[in-house]
Amino acid sequence: MTSPVYPSIPVLSLVAVGLLTSLSPAHAGDPALERAHLVAAVRQLDMLDRLAEHAASASPSEHSRSRYHFDYARLREDLERVRAGIHDYLTPQRAQPRDPEDLAGNYVAERPEPEDAP
Repeated sequence: MTSPVYPSIPVLSLVAVGLLTSLSPAHAGDPALERAHLVAAVRQLDMLDRLAEHAASASPSEHSRSRYHFDYARLREDLERVRAGIHDYLTPQRAQPRDPEDLAGNYVAERPEPEDAP
């Protein structure tokens, strides 16, 4: 039995860029179309989150000797923040939803040196 093929992180990045550029400014005056695009964006973010979760579980970061590893937890936190922002926009509690906190954006984490190293 073969395992399913999952896209690598560069593919995830391309999907994210495609998602962000697919929201055409030409349709900015149509609230129903904007809502449909944002709902589709949330579905794509859900897919990205599942792919990142799978990649994290398949990542050899625990046993790898490399100094750096991809920080899947931080990526998933940022995806959740974007998803929450879209949700807040689609179901506003006030006139203009606003979240001034920046995304982390840096997904490379340095592995700490083992304490028993010479």
